[in-house]
Amino acid sequence: MSKISEIRTAIIVNPQLPVGLMANTAGAIAIGLGARVQDLGARTLVDIEGREIDVSSRVPVPILQADGEAIRALMLKALERPDDRAVVPFPAFARTLHAYEDYEASLPQKDLSEEVIDGVGLAGPAKWVKSLTGSLKLLR
Repeated sequence: MSKISEIRTAIIVNPQLPVGLMANTAGAIAIGLGARVQDLGARTLVDIEGREIDVSSRVPVPILQADGEAIRALMLKALERPDDRAVVPFPAFARTLHAYEDYEASLPQKDLSEEVIDGVGLAGPAKWVKSLTGSLKLLR
């Protein structure tokens, strides 16, 4: 992936979800983005007293809002250009599964273009992320 100064991120969630599910969706997506693009975090800092902390993010992570249809359309468009980019969707059916192995086994049976997508995370070149998210509002 590009240098960290050239990477932009965004997490888009459905504001119609209950607040707890929005938080869970954004958190799960953030973990996926961080795993895929390790330069987003993966740093340790030390305070004046010598206490080490792990960095949460080296770049801003705006949380944007869109309805389910818009999120699915955005995800499908983002997946057209997978090179040098991270696209982390959170399909609603995943919420019914309680073990990652079940999700891993279920996904190959699904067509994401027909699934409800509660959120999606993007990381990649700033121009690409902005082209997908420029018209979206911040979640408030």
